[in-house]
Amino acid sequence: MTESSEWLIYRGAGEPHDGMSRLPPPPPWRDFAGRDAARDGDGGGDGSQDRRLGAHRHLAELHRPGAEELEMINAALYLRRPLLVTGSPGAGKSTLAHSVAYELGLGDVLRWSIVSRSTLQDGLYHYDAIARLQDVQIAAQGDGGTALFERSRELGGGSAAGSPGAVEAIGSYIRLGPLGTALLPSDTPRVLLIDELDKSDIDLPNDLLNVLEEGEFEIPELQRLADRLPDGETEVLTADGTKVRVRDGRVRCRAFPFVVLTSNGERDFPAPLMRRCIHLELGRPDHNRLATFVRAHLGDEAARAGDDLISRFLERSRSELLAADQLLNAIYLTDAAAPPSRDRLADLLIQRLDRPR
Repeated sequence: MTESSEWLIYRGAGEPHDGMSRLPPPPPWRDFAGRDAARDGDGGGDGSQDRRLGAHRHLAELHRPGAEELEMINAALYLRRPLLVTGSPGAGKSTLAHSVAYELGLGDVLRWSIVSRSTLQDGLYHYDAIARLQDVQIAAQGDGGTALFERSRELGGGSAAGSPGAVEAIGSYIRLGPLGTALLPSDTPRVLLIDELDKSDIDLPNDLLNVLEEGEFEIPELQRLADRLPDGETEVLTADGTKVRVRDGRVRCRAFPFVVLTSNGERDFPAPLMRRCIHLELGRPDHNRLATFVRAHLGDEAARAGDDLISRFLERSRSELLAADQLLNAIYLTDAAAPPSRDRLADLLIQRLDRPR
């Protein structure tokens, strides 16, 4: 093998070999093996928050906001208003939410990642009626000939407590979404990150208005049965895997959550939403912020070794649309694999996102 190909794992030679034994550990943001340890630890969750691109917990420790950013964050905290943060990819929009949660001791950040199909219902709660009906059918088959029709009627109540059709069991089929969980009553607010709102369907920003204004929502499936539930309460699952009791089918916050809505600036939002938010525009990250970003993921040595790549990235970003995760990919690969063609490989990995197709 020539010197220029020593770093290659797959050689394209059509001959089996043991190259996988030389593959270094994955980048921290792509380390899926760490999920089991995180799940078994005392932090709860599935480990995705620490794995996800952004190394949010470590970035939160290193994040040093500018004066305007500080003022807008505190304005949102004082006014109990959502904070709409716009800026280019990698500007630190998501990190902001984690930094606030970390410094103020507000627990893990609830995250709602928006896609084009996202609806308000997705953020509030999900009722799995199909699973409940299936459980009723299974129970009916084991009831020695009890009519399925009679069992199906029990979806509304009247069966023995503990059976799948019982009124008390309905909470087992309801799970609150990130927004619904953030609105649970508590003495201190949760932090909710509604990420990339500009990717949503055109209706979602308007659909959010009432919930963000009133700080409450209803679960009709529970309201219909409230008078048949003990004390009007039932236990449901939350977005972070715990169980809470909901009374009279209504979730109403006591402390309005610190809500961060992020946008890459790909669309304008309706005036009613803008009126209800504090708006913060983040500029392009400077050299110091990008170096902090790299240190949080890869350590001080990688940040020092990749300092020239950071400078080149900044220079190109003045005229090209780039994302900070491209820079991370380039620094990790050129540091971990150390290929001789370092500069050429970095250019291949950091390609402008707005290039003509």
